[in-house]
Amino acid sequence: MEEEVRNAIRDVPDFPKKGILFKDIMPIFENPALCRKITMKIVEQFANQKLDAIVGIESRGFFWGLLLAQELKIPFIAVRKKGKLPYKTVSFKYDLEYGSSEIEMHEGVISDSQKVLIHDDLLATGGTAAAAAELVKSQGAEVVGFSFLVILEFLKGEDCIKPYSKNIKTIVRY
Repeated sequence: MEEEVRNAIRDVPDFPKKGILFKDIMPIFENPALCRKITMKIVEQFANQKLDAIVGIESRGFFWGLLLAQELKIPFIAVRKKGKLPYKTVSFKYDLEYGSSEIEMHEGVISDSQKVLIHDDLLATGGTAAAAAELVKSQGAEVVGFSFLVILEFLKGEDCIKPYSKNIKTIVRY
């Protein structure tokens, strides 16, 4: 399956800026059978975990995050950029290579001792995934793992999130 996913991912040179080779997952969505295989593979990767919720990171983490939550019959929780959620929120500010960013989730959607899986489409430097883990921890819940469609190994993002959970799964590594 890894090869099938690799073949579906489109390389876009110089996007969003010169010198970056962007891994575009959008062609995968044109193949419903492949989408289903990916969903079931991720479910299989975490089958032995007792999960209480899936946290999906804006915006491409929503695609499989919601599918996983539905398949596992557990809640889906959206983590979004600051100012995008309409109700009471908790937030976490973190540093980027140039500047900072802030993400948030609704207050009270997870609670003490819940076991949470964090999902995003791609792991690069790990800053956003680590910030999502901080949000989960701030609510007293446990990060039991991270799920990604793609990991860009050369950016060493796994090092950033291993303090939260060493249970890190992916379909494709570059």
